[in-house]
Amino acid sequence: MSKRSKKSLMLRLRSVLIRATAAIVSLWAIGIIAFAFIPVPFSAVMAERQISAWFSGDFDYVAHSDWAGMDDISPWMALAVIAAEDQKFPSHWGFDVQAIQTVLSGEDERMRGASTLSQQTAKNVFLWDGRSWVRKGLEAGLTAGIEVVWTKRRILTVYLNVAEFGDGIFGVEAAAQRYFNKPASRLSMSEAALLAAVLPNPMRFKANAPSAYVRQRQQWIMRQMRQLGGEGFLRQHHLL
Repeated sequence: MSKRSKKSLMLRLRSVLIRATAAIVSLWAIGIIAFAFIPVPFSAVMAERQISAWFSGDFDYVAHSDWAGMDDISPWMALAVIAAEDQKFPSHWGFDVQAIQTVLSGEDERMRGASTLSQQTAKNVFLWDGRSWVRKGLEAGLTAGIEVVWTKRRILTVYLNVAEFGDGIFGVEAAAQRYFNKPASRLSMSEAALLAAVLPNPMRFKANAPSAYVRQRQQWIMRQMRQLGGEGFLRQHHLL
């Protein structure tokens, strides 16, 4: 292949890459705007789980989710995930700078990468699962986007509908029906705290067969919920 041909090929590949990147960014922008108003039909993580199951030959697996608006979700559930995952959620702009600094300094390796609810929502809806600097960079941009376009109440609503609570179980409505045979609107404080307790690793921690650790975490979350101020905390920050 001549130098001219190689140069022409590189230019074509560059053009294709630029167009593909622009198309993906445009789809994300459209998604951010659209999902500010309409239910999220499925998340990127749900699609990833479903496709992985098909490729592994598991055709019985179904990534299941039932959308529920905030008015149809128990306030205890909203409070539980804030208490468990991101207590600064109402006040930050998508990133907990202090938590990030703590993780980077190595002072607390137990934290989940210092990810806020906003970051987890952006990742779950638009990106693949896993850990890499590339994904983290994209996650940061998407997080900034949803923080600008969505309200905090909307971010919390979407998070509760796309969070993974077990094998094929996505969203609090599906989790409430599966584990407690009731709608998400009727979840009690202890039930909400139990669901929140499995979020760090829903494949390892089971809401229907909680280990001693999960029970201990459930009790800690309930104490945090009380210290935050219960439902009054949600009303104060316009999250109900």
